[in-house]
Amino acid sequence: MKLIKRDYYLNRLLAVKNIPDIKVITGVRRSGKSRLMDSFIEQISDEENANIVRIKLNLKKNEKLLYADGLYNYIEESYDSTKENYLFIDEVQLCEGFERVINSIYEEELYDIYLTGSNAFLLSSDLATLFGGRVFEISLYPFSFQEFLAYYPETDIDRAFDEYVKKGGMAGSYLYKTDDDARKYVNGIYRTTIAKDIVRKFKIENEDLLIMIGNFLMDNIGSQTSIRNVASKLTSGTYKTNDKTVGAYISYLCRAFLFYPIQRYDIRGKKYLESDQKYYLADLSFRFSEIGTKNADYGHLYENLVAIELFRRGYEVYVGKLYEKEVDFVAIKEGEKLYIQVSDDISRDETFAREVSPLLSIKDAYPKMLLARTKHDRSQYEGIQIIDIARWLVSQK
Repeated sequence: MKLIKRDYYLNRLLAVKNIPDIKVITGVRRSGKSRLMDSFIEQISDEENANIVRIKLNLKKNEKLLYADGLYNYIEESYDSTKENYLFIDEVQLCEGFERVINSIYEEELYDIYLTGSNAFLLSSDLATLFGGRVFEISLYPFSFQEFLAYYPETDIDRAFDEYVKKGGMAGSYLYKTDDDARKYVNGIYRTTIAKDIVRKFKIENEDLLIMIGNFLMDNIGSQTSIRNVASKLTSGTYKTNDKTVGAYISYLCRAFLFYPIQRYDIRGKKYLESDQKYYLADLSFRFSEIGTKNADYGHLYENLVAIELFRRGYEVYVGKLYEKEVDFVAIKEGEKLYIQVSDDISRDETFAREVSPLLSIKDAYPKMLLARTKHDRSQYEGIQIIDIARWLVSQK
């Protein structure tokens, strides 16, 4: 498989190297957590004084390390007091009692610790419980459009963007020669995440209902989602369910990094709103592999691309509400705000007017932009930047 250097994440790891936290790389299955760890090891292995202990617990040769005493003894024996010691463990959850081992190594200040593991055991909400809050989480996402272009460097940007929307960023699928086989690969990742990271972890009895809820969210990307409405629509169909079950199942889908919830933000009142969040998919390839191209609202699919890209770039992301109008995203980083509207086609005057209207209603001086499929260079309209979405995805801001 062709490899590309994921500089953003490598720099994130380098920035926290030797900081006394347990570094945990999280993200959806097959997004490249182990490969990122290998790349980071390569980067620091040239240091003069580095003792690197790399443990892959899913390998047959490491069966003796699948118990707490065996793992602890191996790590302790591998320590070199004359060097900087780094500990890297893949699939850490396979060791029975791994929490005690890692916490002990941490307390003894023996190693700079880096972990990956199954999402069933390293869900974001569980990390503080497992390791007493001494965790620095590095969120890894599937390939960005910029990384897609690095993988396919000869591709025209506009043609590449159309391919990326459907192929997505699950790089393992790029190896397959046909679109059908690539979709089967991606769908296998999605269904395995459902079965192993959610059904098994939370002892869910009705897997079909969980899949239906996931499909509903995929079919309604970019729409405000009321738990009560989802329960009502599903109950009127095949299954009878309730708000509590639907809310729990959606939470599980998010905790397994398949979906990302975005809260609403009252721009005028400068407060966060609790009701009706939006949910965006970790990668659009899951949608196309699971429910196909039916009802594909490309404006909302482009919203999904922008939402995940904003997360990649380290923003807090909210849906903006201003009176009766909505701004697709309010992105906040280091105290600065960015207002973003996303659209498919703004060539018609009425569509353009509708999209810029919420941005023009915002009276503060923070930057505002409209991202759409223009295929042109940047332009401005009354202080609003009009940017082609493909070109924004490969830009730095």
